[in-house]
Amino acid sequence: MEAVKTIQGRSKIVIALAGNPNSGKTTMFNELTGARQHVGNWPGVTVEKKEGMYHYQDFQVQVVDLPGTYSLSAYSEDEAVARDYIALEKPDVVVNIVDAANLDRNLYLTTQLIEMGANVVVALNMYDEAQKRNIEINIDQLAELLGVPVIPTISVKGKGLQELSQQISLSANNPNKSRIRIDYGKEIEKVLGEIQDKVSICEGGENYDSRWLAVKMLEGDEGITKSVQLPDELIKMRNNAVQKLEAMWGDDIESVMAERRYGFIGGVTREVVTRHRSVEEKMSLSDKIDGIVTNRFLGIPIFLAAMWVVFQFTFTLGDPMIGWIEGLFEWLGGLFGTGLEHIGVSEMIISLVVDGVINGIGSVLVFVPNIFLLFFAISILEDSGYMARAAYIMDRFMHSLGLHGKSFIPMIIGFGCSVPAIMATRTLENKKDRMITILIAPLMSCSARLPVYILFVSAFFSANQGLVIFSLYFLGIVLAIIMGVLFKKFLFKGETSHFVMELPPYRIPTLKSTIIHMWERGSSYIRKAGTIIFAVVVLIWVLSSLPAGVEYASQGSWLGQIGSFMAPIFKPAGFGTWEASAALVFGILAKEVVVATLAVIHSVGEEALTQVIANTWTPLAAYAFMVMTLIYIPCAAAIGAIKKETNSWGWAGFAVLYTLILGWLMAVLVYQGGSLLGL
Repeated sequence: MEAVKTIQGRSKIVIALAGNPNSGKTTMFNELTGARQHVGNWPGVTVEKKEGMYHYQDFQVQVVDLPGTYSLSAYSEDEAVARDYIALEKPDVVVNIVDAANLDRNLYLTTQLIEMGANVVVALNMYDEAQKRNIEINIDQLAELLGVPVIPTISVKGKGLQELSQQISLSANNPNKSRIRIDYGKEIEKVLGEIQDKVSICEGGENYDSRWLAVKMLEGDEGITKSVQLPDELIKMRNNAVQKLEAMWGDDIESVMAERRYGFIGGVTREVVTRHRSVEEKMSLSDKIDGIVTNRFLGIPIFLAAMWVVFQFTFTLGDPMIGWIEGLFEWLGGLFGTGLEHIGVSEMIISLVVDGVINGIGSVLVFVPNIFLLFFAISILEDSGYMARAAYIMDRFMHSLGLHGKSFIPMIIGFGCSVPAIMATRTLENKKDRMITILIAPLMSCSARLPVYILFVSAFFSANQGLVIFSLYFLGIVLAIIMGVLFKKFLFKGETSHFVMELPPYRIPTLKSTIIHMWERGSSYIRKAGTIIFAVVVLIWVLSSLPAGVEYASQGSWLGQIGSFMAPIFKPAGFGTWEASAALVFGILAKEVVVATLAVIHSVGEEALTQVIANTWTPLAAYAFMVMTLIYIPCAAAIGAIKKETNSWGWAGFAVLYTLILGWLMAVLVYQGGSLLGL
């Protein structure tokens, strides 16, 4: 392997960041690369791929942020992606981010990286957390025992990154393969030696470190062994050896080898870590806070209160900004309308530009402040460590209902977008748990639904915006849990596996990290407005203008005919107009289009649209419409994600059908029930 690659006369280093979840890996990535990063998917899988660049001296450093994993055993897609990238792509340096306050757990991944023969540099991160807990670490001795460089860092403050970059440069030019080898015991080592001699000459074996390949073969890691042409006699020898070893140890061979790794780690930490009893006996601040926020009685109310605060924050700060953007698009509409009319452009083209594009796109973009503020607030909760507590709290509740607590993590992700939420279900090892989570994830209120909520609460519930929208988010969570229980009982019967999760220490989020997270999520909303929503807005304008000679956006237009056909279905829910029906139909393409469709139909911007809604709807019908928008049919992208994750159009169709029926039933229940109560 060529350690340093040259591109256009400039030295380039490729490094991979590997670490446990909550080790500060994402913060490290953001601190190193800043805004010079992009996100996609790994080829052939749905796991998110993050890459970025930075410069150090004469080097251009490409940073690949691997999925956070506790090991490289490839039980999940995350682990497989991380393992295969390191083993096959062979980055120049693997920077292993290790939580300094939790060496016993974090070093398991380190031992596996060392066994792979990777060129490892350990970033001993959150070093200040260890110092606060009065944990003393002999860094030089740790580096000696692991056989790799160890650099203390505090990524959240940017400390130690200069020293880390220097070590990356040194290690890239002078690759260091650790001479440290875990001793698995005489019997296992004998078998490993025999396998190693034979596997290294097999076709495909040259791509891997021979000892690591022997370890993987003995552990039965099919993801690796399938990529090597193993002769039948070698497979037979391995199987016989495993049978004898497991009979000798009374346990499966993988567990025995894992115990040996932990034994090695225990020996290392005993040598290098000193814990002072006086501080150990004292509860940390994190423990004291957790005593309250994870309390079995207070945990869920505190979580709901936190989400209510998020929505109050979003609307208190966001509403004034909406007015500024409304004014901008009104000015643009007047400017283009007058300008185009002045140069003699036809009325149809003026209508397309003003009524279609400017009013349609503007009605969506005015909500950008609220979207960004929502993601800003959620990023603070995530970076502070609170969202991990929320998952822990809900795990206890969900497990009591027979659901997997880990399902709540994709549900939280669903507050941003249903597509990554559906993809995040890959972390569930049990297929039945995964299927249930995929089907209920679209019931969470994604950011695309927020413009619909804001439009209607501005028209009818301006005094209680945060509370009304909080009720919709809460309803989505409740319905997701209820449907999960029903799916578990009738479609996916079986035991639910337990969820063991880590609670990271509380941290003060950095402004830089929070803004990067906010921009990563919020910018996709702007990109969608400039692509998908733009195309749909033009389509809606065309349907509103045809057939030729019909009045624009009338019931006789093609759009009006589509809406009129669907309107009787929604009459029991209180919004049986052709305009509302047409908006819901096109909202299947993207939920933001619901607002854009109404804006194009009424030929107005968002501010005027709010007034139109207030004059033609009732508060009860408006709330029922928001409930329908929350539940009915996932957007086209989410439907595609369901098909991809389940590998079945049948399950994608089932998700469409059940959410449509459930949405209609809930909207009718709200409207009819409210009418009976005189609301």
